[in-house]
Amino acid sequence: MPLSRLILKEIAFRKTAALLALLAVTVAVATLVGSMMTLDLHQRQDEQVLADHQAQVEALMAELKDEMRKATLKLSYNLLILPSSQNLRDWYTDDYATQYMPEQYVDRLAAANLITVQHLLPTLQERIAWPEQKGRSIILIGTRGYVPYPDQKPKKPLDLGHIVPAGTIVLGYQLQQALSAVEGDTVRLLGRDFRVHRCHPERGTKDDISAWIALDDAQELLDRPDQINAILALKCMSCPGVGLATVRGEIGAILPDTQVVEMGAPMLARYEARSRVGDEAKAALQQQREHRAALQVQRETLAALLSPVLLITAAAWLALWAFRDMRLRRAEYGLLRALGVRARRVLAMFLAKAVVVGLLGGILGYGLGMALGAHFGQAPDAATTIAMPSLLRPAWLLLSLGTALALAVLGVWIPALLAARTDPATILREGAP
Repeated sequence: MPLSRLILKEIAFRKTAALLALLAVTVAVATLVGSMMTLDLHQRQDEQVLADHQAQVEALMAELKDEMRKATLKLSYNLLILPSSQNLRDWYTDDYATQYMPEQYVDRLAAANLITVQHLLPTLQERIAWPEQKGRSIILIGTRGYVPYPDQKPKKPLDLGHIVPAGTIVLGYQLQQALSAVEGDTVRLLGRDFRVHRCHPERGTKDDISAWIALDDAQELLDRPDQINAILALKCMSCPGVGLATVRGEIGAILPDTQVVEMGAPMLARYEARSRVGDEAKAALQQQREHRAALQVQRETLAALLSPVLLITAAAWLALWAFRDMRLRRAEYGLLRALGVRARRVLAMFLAKAVVVGLLGGILGYGLGMALGAHFGQAPDAATTIAMPSLLRPAWLLLSLGTALALAVLGVWIPALLAARTDPATILREGAP
């Protein structure tokens, strides 16, 4: 009888034993594949979640950086460069300088290309009487807009209320209310006509009684040709380790007869608040990364313990059933040997049967493990579900078949070897009445 037919008859005759062996191999392989699938899915989803959060943090940091840059400019400048001869007590009292310095100082400072100081704004500021308005006292500010560095890339000028075209005037809230002026009107100041370029809303500061004109116009009206009395600047907020002493040293090396005053506490407080938001977002991302890494280690540890236990249990189950089958069927094996079937053929029948069970169990276990892993591995709160085709692993199928074959063959090897080597005369004699 051909070996293949003998194997089929053997399996058909012992259906229960074959099904139990197939079940043991299938469960063991399914557990192995399912655990690997679950770990792989969790790792993919963790990477996807962390990548999404990383992108969110980077977008938040970019937004905060850009917002802080704009907010810093809009709130106020945080550095004030004054002539060294200016008495700071008088400056704090009057809120403007009474000493002057050459306008070329701002160009010299811009040419130095300092990283720690940006957006230089030269101003000429004095408190004057407005003769055309019944002696109203105002603060007249002349400005030419911020001075870019020579190597700065050309871009659209920043118009944050500091750029005033020649021949125009910007009015504070109280002045606009007193004059009932609107944009486009003409007002007269110190014998010259100026077109109203813009009117500021109420700010609750000295700006409400201030008027801004072009620096050249202010120098002409105040008889201060090529002179200014202050340079406003922005200290770099994103430069680590840059303190006021460093900035003062750098500016002092370029403009030795000046002094630097730091101001703008509200702006600094806002910057620190924005920085804390960014730091908290980074810390939360790092904490989540560590938490997910710890969870992955726990899952891998559990899988490393569970899979070998089930594989060993399945092998032991197969061996016990094989020993039981051999004891119950000793007479059959003896009869086969007595009919001339060689021991090698009996052993081949057992091993071939194990191979058939192993191959079928490996395929079933792979499919079942993939299905269970895909079901239990997908997190319910996952933003996106990973498609099943992208989860298929040909290498896992080969691993499943190899594991199943090893389990089936090793489980029946010793019982089959004992059955093949048993003397048929002894077996028949033991079975005789």
